Amino acid sequence: MQTIIHNVRIVNDNKIFDSDIYFKNGIIERIDPSINVKHKVDEIKGDGLILLPGIIDDQVHFREPGLTHKGDIASESAAAVAGGITSFMDMPNTVPNTLTQELLEEKYRLAQKKSWANYSFYMGAGNNNLDEVLKTNRENVCGVKIFMGSSTGDMLVDNPTTLDKIFSQSPMLIATHCEDEQTIRQNTEKYKSLYGDKLNASHHPLIRSEEACYLSSSFAVNLAKKYNTRLHILHISTARETELFSNNVPLKDKRITSEACIHHLWFDDNDYASKGNFIKWNPAIKTQVDKEAILNALLSDKIDVIATDHAPHTLDEKQMPYLKAPSGGPLVQHALVAMLELFHQGKISLEQIANKMCHSPAICFNIKNRGFIQEGFAADVSLVNLNEPWTVAKSNILYKCGWSPFEGTTFQSKVKHTFVNGVHIYNDGHLQLSTNGQRLLFSSH
Repeated sequence: MQTIIHNVRIVNDNKIFDSDIYFKNGIIERIDPSINVKHKVDEIKGDGLILLPGIIDDQVHFREPGLTHKGDIASESAAAVAGGITSFMDMPNTVPNTLTQELLEEKYRLAQKKSWANYSFYMGAGNNNLDEVLKTNRENVCGVKIFMGSSTGDMLVDNPTTLDKIFSQSPMLIATHCEDEQTIRQNTEKYKSLYGDKLNASHHPLIRSEEACYLSSSFAVNLAKKYNTRLHILHISTARETELFSNNVPLKDKRITSEACIHHLWFDDNDYASKGNFIKWNPAIKTQVDKEAILNALLSDKIDVIATDHAPHTLDEKQMPYLKAPSGGPLVQHALVAMLELFHQGKISLEQIANKMCHSPAICFNIKNRGFIQEGFAADVSLVNLNEPWTVAKSNILYKCGWSPFEGTTFQSKVKHTFVNGVHIYNDGHLQLSTNGQRLLFSSH
């Protein structure tokens, strides 16, 4: 399997340059302005396109096993590669919850058969499974996930002794969902008494408030500092939380890192009037001030990576009354083009997008041989036309749930091709699917 992409504009490692690129046996073999080989290879004209490293999404919920009416590994990884995402890390709040090594390995076996993208799965932490958590192999598992606030499922870890033990004993990265449960419960009762049946999605950021987020995030940061734990806080949603993070050391040396999600960079509380439950996420989408502060924290390197928190639910589920409608929505197919829209608006550069969606996840998680366009690295890349407008509609949505919070949005950029391990998985609107994804591997240093 060999491919040459000719005359493409490569965005990589804070540089943009024109070159040819040659893949052989799943590896980037050569990057050079003029590549010719004597034997027959697949050739693609890259004129007018940019080439990015494959995106590494460190937070998805692909819903398998147990919740496959919402999405599954095959359907959602197909949508991911159509959006330029070539590697994903999936969360443990499936059914059953991923709380044992046996259940964790079963998910890897499913992905080996079904995933079109490269994959890793978090080991789930509960209040009573510390022994299982500590058995996790840091060389082939991305991390341990702790729900320090309840979200979809029942994996809340609220026992201070348990948290203390996990933070003090885990040798590997701990990823946390941070919202203070007591604050949320108090706010829920308060707003139910105030609004009753009129309670709706616009109240979501008041219930799952800035205070709830900051109390939990600051608690996690203090625990990590106490034990020098490798902590990664997911989906930062408030301006106040950005103050918890540092930008005075290189990412490779950071012990405490954080993530921003597409929906917190795109939407704000003004959008609840038109989008309602379709932008109901945990943590909640908050104010325009919060949205701008999260982007500024990304640009200043206080926040390290961009992810999706892709979390599909059926249309029927999302159309239930606010308190019954589950939180989360599908995003992997539209994450890159949404960020490229912010590039067109002058808010972020192409180099910064590549940093936060490709390079930084690889550095943050110590992923082996991915995340950069570099000779000897895996041939995971996407090619994008920055000037090919298209509108999101039900007819072009690939998520199993069949809807998107971006329906009706016109994006200026379009993903044209995606390669996973050198295989041309997505070709100008057509999925050429094969079970080609590989298990991500990690350096243990």
